[in-house]
Amino acid sequence: MKMFDKPFTTQMLRRKSPWGTQRRHGSGGESRFSLRSLCASAPLWLIFFFSLLALPALAKEAEPLAADAVTEKRLVEISSELRCLVCQNESLAASNAELAHDLRREIRTLLKNGKSDSEIMAFMVERYGDFVRYRPPLKASTLVLWFGPLLLLIGGLSALFLYLRRRNQAISDAPLSAGESSQADRLLQANDPRQ
Repeated sequence: MKMFDKPFTTQMLRRKSPWGTQRRHGSGGESRFSLRSLCASAPLWLIFFFSLLALPALAKEAEPLAADAVTEKRLVEISSELRCLVCQNESLAASNAELAHDLRREIRTLLKNGKSDSEIMAFMVERYGDFVRYRPPLKASTLVLWFGPLLLLIGGLSALFLYLRRRNQAISDAPLSAGESSQADRLLQANDPRQ
């Protein structure tokens, strides 16, 4: 006999204990806490506990800092001006993406080779384009980046203004005809609670 062949009853919703009998007390039907119920859920607790013990194995080794503080400071200044190509909303200095780690390592080697900040920026722009900079230079290819949001705002506000003006013109304040006026009076008198 299948489950759907039987009529539905609330008995089907009651939870049974692992030992085949229902353990209930009181009139509310709440289950009783016992050592047996704790032991029955022990495998779940053990899995949770051992998974917490495994978390340190997922930790990564800290990225080595530059040999001196001046180089590290320059690295942070340069990488804070560059955009992470994976995250796109974080700077290269703040991102934890693998590509960001690789790019910081590349900047660090360029700094060790004696390159200036402007040479490193030019190298990154040559390799990844103007998008990699948080503040791209104002030129013909970046006009959309600089003025696009402003143009969209102006276009949206002007479309809203035109829509509201046309809507107000479409609404006319024509006076009611004699028939409409008498119908309105009848409706008001029918709904008047004083009468």
